[in-house]
Amino acid sequence: MLESGEKFEGLRRNRRTKNSKKWGKRWIWIISILVFAGLILGGLFYYQTHYFNVHTTINGVQVGRLSPKQALNKLEASQLKNEIYVGQKLIVNGKNTEMGFTSQDLPQVENVLKKQQTLLPSFKEKNYPLVPNGRSQAQSQMLKDLLKQKVTEMNKNLKAPQDATVKLDQGKIVVTKSVMGEQYDVSRLLQNYEKQAYKSEIHLTPVYLQPVKETSSIVKNDENKIQAFLQRTINYKVQDKVYPLKVSDFVKNASISNKGQVVIHSAEAKKEIEKEIKKINDSQSTLNKPFQFKTHSGSVITVQGQTYGWALDVNKETKLLLDGFEKGQTSVTAANVYGNGWNDDAIGYKTTTNHGIGNTYAEVSIKQQRIWLYRNGKMVLTTNVVTGRTDVNQDTHPGVWYILYKRSPSILVGSEVGMTNYHVPVKYWAPFTNDGEGFHDASWRTNWSSTAYIHQGSGGCVNTPPSVMGQVYKNLDVYEPVVVY
Repeated sequence: MLESGEKFEGLRRNRRTKNSKKWGKRWIWIISILVFAGLILGGLFYYQTHYFNVHTTINGVQVGRLSPKQALNKLEASQLKNEIYVGQKLIVNGKNTEMGFTSQDLPQVENVLKKQQTLLPSFKEKNYPLVPNGRSQAQSQMLKDLLKQKVTEMNKNLKAPQDATVKLDQGKIVVTKSVMGEQYDVSRLLQNYEKQAYKSEIHLTPVYLQPVKETSSIVKNDENKIQAFLQRTINYKVQDKVYPLKVSDFVKNASISNKGQVVIHSAEAKKEIEKEIKKINDSQSTLNKPFQFKTHSGSVITVQGQTYGWALDVNKETKLLLDGFEKGQTSVTAANVYGNGWNDDAIGYKTTTNHGIGNTYAEVSIKQQRIWLYRNGKMVLTTNVVTGRTDVNQDTHPGVWYILYKRSPSILVGSEVGMTNYHVPVKYWAPFTNDGEGFHDASWRTNWSSTAYIHQGSGGCVNTPPSVMGQVYKNLDVYEPVVVY
């Protein structure tokens, strides 16, 4: 029994010894593997922190597998071709120049190493732009300016893009389609150049000018502008009357300017506005038209307008309204009126009462040889007078005139039947026709009868008794209407 026990114990000891030897060998292998892996990782870490990844470039120069010092040496020895390509086209072919790297740039190169560093080796292609301390900024700017000049010159012979536009065509809002062009986008090419400014060969992807698309906010805004434009109404004021003029009734063709303003295609619109102003002129103006006039006796007569009266300048008023439409004005007051006076004055434009003559005027009756002066609707003076001589056709001209000016004293210069080139002094002179008829005192006259004008009348003036001429002169105003009938 003891022998059997001893044998069993021996077997157990032998088994433990064998197992211990096995585990010892395993630990040796594990430790060896760990040490080897550590060495590999340490070596890899050292390599990654001291050498560039295989496909790394600086300013287009391959520095893969090089240390910063080696990379700097290569950069120092490299030259810039100063060639700039847009697509496949060589646009700028400059002279070779040094890159400008020096020993002072080593910290920058080392900094690039840190930026590109990865835990494991990377095969990704990556270029890092680096501005060397010795690089001439003037040279880089010169190349940039040359690129801009060359591309700008090329664009002159290339088809420009066509923007989508909005216009009013025969009363309808129309959006034209955009069309791509062939011209380069100079500003974006220059921006891309900045990113590669220190590479030996600069390859720029072609970037083209883009037209404004039909769906753009610009086009939508222009549509809204024309739509709002068509809703406009101008209240056109002529004297005391207002005429509402709708833009849509007159403007059928328009477009949007570069400044974003609605521009009327004026040829057709001008015709339509001219028609409206002529219509207003026909119904409201007084120039060269007969006036209804209520005499001192209460009878209503018709007297032809002469120098008194006004009319709208159709051409100028048309332009005024066209400008008003474009500028979005809501009201426009007539500003261009004219008449038959010495300076084309529009006399009577501001007068709307009493059929345009107003309530302050001078009334001259040839038949009754008498005048009546009214101020603010009330007669302030009446007197007998002697008008132009009838038998020799020197009658005082009938019509509606106005006082041109007043002068006291004055010298009358003129001629008449029986008296040529006279120079006659008077105390008061108030002419009302362009050819020299007016009110004045006549101290030389002895015949003041109601029939004196037939054979002994004046040369056309209204001779007024000296005793009352001072009051007549006082009650006459410049531009005051004179109604002769």
